[in-house]
Amino acid sequence: MKFSFLIYSYFPFGGQQRDFLRIVTECLQRGHTVDVYTRSWQGVVPEQLKLIIVPASGLTRLAQYRRFTDWVAAALAKQPPHTVVGFNKMPLLDVYFAADPCFAEKAVAQRGFYYQYTPRYRHFKVYEAAVFGASSTTEVLLLSPQQRREFGQHYPGCEMRLHDLPPGIAADRRVSARDPALKAALRAGLGISADSVLLLQVGSGFRVKGVDRSLRAMAALPAELRQRCRYLLVGQDKPAPFLRLARQLGIGSQVTILPGRDDIPRFLAAADLLLHPAYLESAGYVLLEATIAGLPVLTTASCGYAFHIEQAESGAVCIEPFQQAELNRLLAEMLLQLPVAAWSANGLRYGSNEDLYAMPRVAADLIESFAQARHPQGPAS
Repeated sequence: MKFSFLIYSYFPFGGQQRDFLRIVTECLQRGHTVDVYTRSWQGVVPEQLKLIIVPASGLTRLAQYRRFTDWVAAALAKQPPHTVVGFNKMPLLDVYFAADPCFAEKAVAQRGFYYQYTPRYRHFKVYEAAVFGASSTTEVLLLSPQQRREFGQHYPGCEMRLHDLPPGIAADRRVSARDPALKAALRAGLGISADSVLLLQVGSGFRVKGVDRSLRAMAALPAELRQRCRYLLVGQDKPAPFLRLARQLGIGSQVTILPGRDDIPRFLAAADLLLHPAYLESAGYVLLEATIAGLPVLTTASCGYAFHIEQAESGAVCIEPFQQAELNRLLAEMLLQLPVAAWSANGLRYGSNEDLYAMPRVAADLIESFAQARHPQGPAS
């Protein structure tokens, strides 16, 4: 079969991008022909993949997205019919991988009344409706029950086109026990003492990931506990505003921000707690990666994978609507309970569930079945 995958940009450190690459790789391993259309690509290009860089320039991000769609539509029109798989909401798609949360829900829950009159709202609402609206035939691959609820609420009638996926944690993230030697080695390299409490946060897009919430929660700890804490953030974004906030909160010397990288399991092994109070997230793979590595987790109910933390009993989840005071309280309570709590052992045990690693295979199975249904005479190859 032939598949065209569409994604606005690819870089190695985003959850959306990692899912994209895993599914593309699975399709290539099955012998399918794969074209990828994107505005930019960072990192190694898999063998056998045809990469098309789309010249979609523009003064605004919205203009770039529209030009991307128009350019790809013209390119696809010159080819025999085949299956188009998108990782961003847009027209043209036969299959959409729901890496992003429901825009309509976000607009209602997080924006003021006048937001609906802005060009940004109109653009993203139209592009989301192209996938989920009543006239759409796009099949949708979902990451969490939260997405099913929100898309079903805002786009009645789309439910039959929504298909649930299991998580897609990489198998090499699974461990049988915490490694004290690895923990000590990384801490030594970072200049963090053995008796310090290391709070870890991982993720690109610091504002959406709730880094400000994390810093405020750490600053609100009782003085004796706060002085023992170090906060380490690993991800791709501009660190300056958050370093400035840390200084304003009086914890600047205890905060370190590192750029995105591939050796996240080392940091999961070195930390004492994963802090992830995101504003909104479709899944949040790092929650599961931390859990199966035996690292306790404190997160928010707005993350799609927060329910795994509750099922695994591997940490705590702030309820919605979010209250900074609750996060502050839970962080202090968890840090005091770390020496005796069962969160780590519970998470390691939860990692034995094989379904946690099945997403690329299940997604490729579904894409193949959709392609066969749309092209029963044989998809283009």
